[in-house]
Amino acid sequence: MKKHLITAVRMTIATTLLLGILYPLLITGLAQLLFKDKANGQILTRNGEAIGSHIIAQPFTGANYFHPRPSAAGNGYDAANSGGTNLGPTNQKLIDRIQADAKTLHDENPTQLIPIDLVTTSASGLDPDITPAAAEFQIPRVARARGLQESALRDLVQKHTTQRDLGLLGEARVNVLELNLALDDLAPKR
Repeated sequence: MKKHLITAVRMTIATTLLLGILYPLLITGLAQLLFKDKANGQILTRNGEAIGSHIIAQPFTGANYFHPRPSAAGNGYDAANSGGTNLGPTNQKLIDRIQADAKTLHDENPTQLIPIDLVTTSASGLDPDITPAAAEFQIPRVARARGLQESALRDLVQKHTTQRDLGLLGEARVNVLELNLALDDLAPKR
């Protein structure tokens, strides 16, 4: 009995050291060595200052920026509270929010159909990308606010559109943070 207890304690200590300390340190070290940018959250910097993450949405408000999808994460775009609302399609709170968002977007661009991703949240609430159609929908507003030609913004959106991975996986998408940074480079906000 005593022999089995000593063996069990030794195995617990050995597996704790191996799997609880050494293995995580090894994997973390390899990630830092081989995939430093990805291992550290794909942070984008300007002038040595972190301004956002390539993979986590952040709020952009005001007419002079492209807006991301709505977020239900925490109080909105809260990476510590990632998740959807879990509201069903007949939930009145969800219906009211979508109708209010749709009215605002319709007032902004009354001649265009509203892309679905501008009124629906993603599962995580932190999706950094919008569809090219959602970016196109916002061009008239941003052009007016920045005093730019719509054609210049279309070119910018096209340049920042990522096509399907391997030509067949996923959908074409536009990273909102990268697009807005390029927009600031093109024409600083007024």
